[in-house]
Amino acid sequence: MHRIACLVATLSCLLPAAAQAAEPVAGHWITQNKKAVVAIEACGRRMCGRIVRLLPASDVGKTVDERNKDAALRGRPLVGLPILLDFEERGDNWHGKLYDPQAGDTYTATLGRYPDGALKVRGCFFFICKTQKWPALR
Repeated sequence: MHRIACLVATLSCLLPAAAQAAEPVAGHWITQNKKAVVAIEACGRRMCGRIVRLLPASDVGKTVDERNKDAALRGRPLVGLPILLDFEERGDNWHGKLYDPQAGDTYTATLGRYPDGALKVRGCFFFICKTQKWPALR
């Protein structure tokens, strides 16, 4: 019996550890600046997020994507605007692109979860990164 236990322990050390899966990110989230609600849902085999509601803290009178670098896109309404693009699960995070309508720029980004369940949104431009905490809409 002792030999079997040793064999099982030895084999378990030799087997590769299972990759940790990323926590789910689907749902409705309030941006850190409390200006919008973003819905994250599946888009094919990936995850995407779009603004579904502007909140009272949003910039008064700004309802279109007026700061977009592409002049042809500046008339797009903010409600419905895709801002989290093509996130795929890699390890314990989701990796994709984040469009910031306040700056009109797109950044590489990762999504994860904080221990309290809030969404961890990290956007990077070259080596400069910024992390935000988006609470779930209740």
